[in-house]
Amino acid sequence: MSLSRKEAQTTAQVISRALPYIQRFAGKTVVVKYGGNAMVDDRLKGSFARDIVLMKAVGINPVVVHGGGPQIGSLLDQLSIESKFVDGMRVTDSQTMDVVEMVLGATINKEIVNLISSAGGRAFGVTGKDGQLIRAKKLKVSHQTPEMSVPEIIDIGHVGEVESINKSVIDMLVQGDFIPVIAPIGVGTDGASYNINADLVAGKVAEVLGAEKLILLTNVAGLQDKQGEILTGLSVSRVNELIKDGTIYGGMLPKIGCALDAVKSGVPCAHIIDGRVDHAVMLEIFTDEGVGTLITNQEDNGAP
Repeated sequence: MSLSRKEAQTTAQVISRALPYIQRFAGKTVVVKYGGNAMVDDRLKGSFARDIVLMKAVGINPVVVHGGGPQIGSLLDQLSIESKFVDGMRVTDSQTMDVVEMVLGATINKEIVNLISSAGGRAFGVTGKDGQLIRAKKLKVSHQTPEMSVPEIIDIGHVGEVESINKSVIDMLVQGDFIPVIAPIGVGTDGASYNINADLVAGKVAEVLGAEKLILLTNVAGLQDKQGEILTGLSVSRVNELIKDGTIYGGMLPKIGCALDAVKSGVPCAHIIDGRVDHAVMLEIFTDEGVGTLITNQEDNGAP
């Protein structure tokens, strides 16, 4: 169906406005953490895949890191395996780790690869165990009450943190013109598998690759102040102030921590964006407005 003159003019204007961003980011790497509603809503899944393919088509190198907590929880329920959490982290025994690997490394990872392929892209799915992409170590969790003289170390099983990223594996895929899709499962020096927070993996991948941007998709509109207004541009020092005064708290703290670590380590900017919005990634890359919160190491955050 052909466009009307007005529709054609609008389309041309949109494309024209995107040109400076295409020129600026061509050849650069953008790491996108994919999760939340964007992973379960069919319409949002399709728009996300098209955004990633468009980025690659205009010369940007997207790298996707995905989560899958709700899907893991759903399968555990179906298998009558109880889910336990400590400080928001899933206690992962050997049986649970098998389910994590099945859901993240097989089901979800391959679905994302297929979505990108269906949108015309060339994706390649890997876990952190492939080529020892993600070297992990066991995450130590401590708990202390005022009555305790020393903190208690809690064993939460196969939950890990990133020790190192094998950059050569990702470089090989990018140089082969593939879009890497990474499941956040790491491998220890003893060969054991570890479930790692996807935000943490995305931040470390962005650091190691020297990415231009780190984009974290969420189920909220972005960071909000105490009046509920979206905070659209923040420096590292301002974020630290907001943490100190309690504006940023709870479940948003780990995500903010990943973004801050990436920016402090040289990634020019991190974006926490609303994955419930159609084409959220495209809006963040190719427009001034975006759909969330921008964090940079600069006090003046006027740059896109």
